[in-house]
Amino acid sequence: MFKVPEIFKTKNKTLSFELFPPKTDKGYQNLLNTIARLCELKPDFFSCTYGAGGGSRDKTLDIVQMIQEKHQTSAVAHLTCVCHTRNEIKSILENIKDRGISNVLALRGDPPVDNPDWTPGDENFVFSYELVAFIRELFGEHFGIGVAGFPEGHILCPDLNRDARFLKNKINQGADYIITQLFFDNQVYFDYLNRLQELNVTARVIPGILPITNYQGLLKFIHTCGTVLPQKVIDIFEPIQDDPQKTFQAGLDFAAAQCEELLAGGAPGLHFYTLNKIEPVKSILAQLHY
Repeated sequence: MFKVPEIFKTKNKTLSFELFPPKTDKGYQNLLNTIARLCELKPDFFSCTYGAGGGSRDKTLDIVQMIQEKHQTSAVAHLTCVCHTRNEIKSILENIKDRGISNVLALRGDPPVDNPDWTPGDENFVFSYELVAFIRELFGEHFGIGVAGFPEGHILCPDLNRDARFLKNKINQGADYIITQLFFDNQVYFDYLNRLQELNVTARVIPGILPITNYQGLLKFIHTCGTVLPQKVIDIFEPIQDDPQKTFQAGLDFAAAQCEELLAGGAPGLHFYTLNKIEPVKSILAQLHY
């Protein structure tokens, strides 16, 4: 399977989908069917998350391995360093490599619900740039390494310029590309690019897109990740929040317009947070002829 940076050499703009491992066997079987349908859209790669503190990691690796072996499509395994020692992370990386996986998304991650006050010790990493450096030190160029970017600043680092410097450090330590947190105002993405360009960061910054299908669910989620909801989004979705059909259609139209503007502005592709569903992503891509 190609590493993501190798895909970049032949594709100016990429298409990628993020998944998560379901909690039930029925959900897992449904996901397998969804992946097959998503593959019909010819993505360049998938990524797969796991629960806070490493929960469901094995399922994540099973999914990534299956995508590569059954569908012959590159896939990226999320890797967080919270709650793990250096030796544990080394073992996890060796397992990832043994499975034939050559792409990881290196993240700090969140503490699990049952240990929300976890703090790093001497054998733990504090920041994701340390994880990136560790991967490069032990495995050289075996892995293509992606990292997260935060156009509106990380929830723990609202200073936008400081956050951009943290991102640059991840790249300096060996990260290859950036996938952004979701956002709904494209200007924050373009402003983010400008801040990074001023720091001479030339790595690809792929925008992360979350189509709005449940307005109330979105309101709850953005409180945990620091994403700002623009007034234009509130004006569209608040009046129709109790109508699932109208919300779905409005979410499709808004995301399609957002993607069209991003691509026209030079974004190097699209990364969809699919929530393990084929729609509305399929319809959005049809509107874009992407």
